[in-house]
Amino acid sequence: MTVHDVDAVAVTVEPGLALCLKVGLDHAKSLVRLSGKPLIPIHHMQAHALTARMTDRVDFPFLVLLISGGHCLLTVARDVADFVLLGESLDDAPGEAFDKIARQLNLKNLPQFTSVSGGVAIETMASQGDPKSFDLPLMLTQVRTCDFSFSGLKSQAKRIIAHEEKRQGVSRDDILPNAADICASFQYGVLKHLARRVQRSLLFCELSGLLPKHKTLVVSGGVGSNQFIRSGLQKVCDMYSTQLICPPPRLCTDNGVMIAWNGMEKLLCGKNFSAADPEAVDFQPKSPIGEDISSSVRDAAIKLSPLKLL
Repeated sequence: MTVHDVDAVAVTVEPGLALCLKVGLDHAKSLVRLSGKPLIPIHHMQAHALTARMTDRVDFPFLVLLISGGHCLLTVARDVADFVLLGESLDDAPGEAFDKIARQLNLKNLPQFTSVSGGVAIETMASQGDPKSFDLPLMLTQVRTCDFSFSGLKSQAKRIIAHEEKRQGVSRDDILPNAADICASFQYGVLKHLARRVQRSLLFCELSGLLPKHKTLVVSGGVGSNQFIRSGLQKVCDMYSTQLICPPPRLCTDNGVMIAWNGMEKLLCGKNFSAADPEAVDFQPKSPIGEDISSSVRDAAIKLSPLKLL
């Protein structure tokens, strides 16, 4: 195929790192100038949310948990470009927290982890550990919202690592003998926080009529490929008669396929999402996924019943 064989050019314009967005957009514009094809601007996070529709039957509206190295949010996808935000991270993203703890534990020094992400390293190590070895705090327990916070969880895990290194006389450059237990406990802490927010979001959607009777939760983003987190979220979905759909791991991390798919959805939905003047299209490093209704979630002040995740 050549560029003349395609129907349109889809390109990420928001949100993301400014330089990366600029490089992609400049190249897309050159393809449009060369071919005369329409240019379809794409929102990075909306593309993540819609990826599941490429592999599974997922009808609008549906709930989305997007968890990655740069983002953590809960949103309801009402249409191809119609999203409402229920909550998002107030500080760190879960993928960033996984990477920092993996670095603190020196997991890269182990041969099997030299070329994988911190999240993959922690998930692999955690499979050999006890998730109840260390008690990490549950974040934002007094805040009845769907917002997230991972900085406190990350700080507590770092304190545990420092304490264990001192207690066991382990050098800062070596691997703790109980690193697997720390990984398992930290991963469990992340799951508990995610699960409680998903639980509240399902109850809020039921209360406000945002989702149909047969509810669907889509989990996407790089952290969404973590099988332990998926299994825990499946238990939450089972409690609330909700279908859980996760794209294949290869489609969870950032990829060009999700942008192309989102472009195709916009091209075929019957609405004109093509840029009237491609040369005038600009990128936006910061851009919300949709209308922010998180204040309505806070005002609902939904209490949660206990969850059994292990």
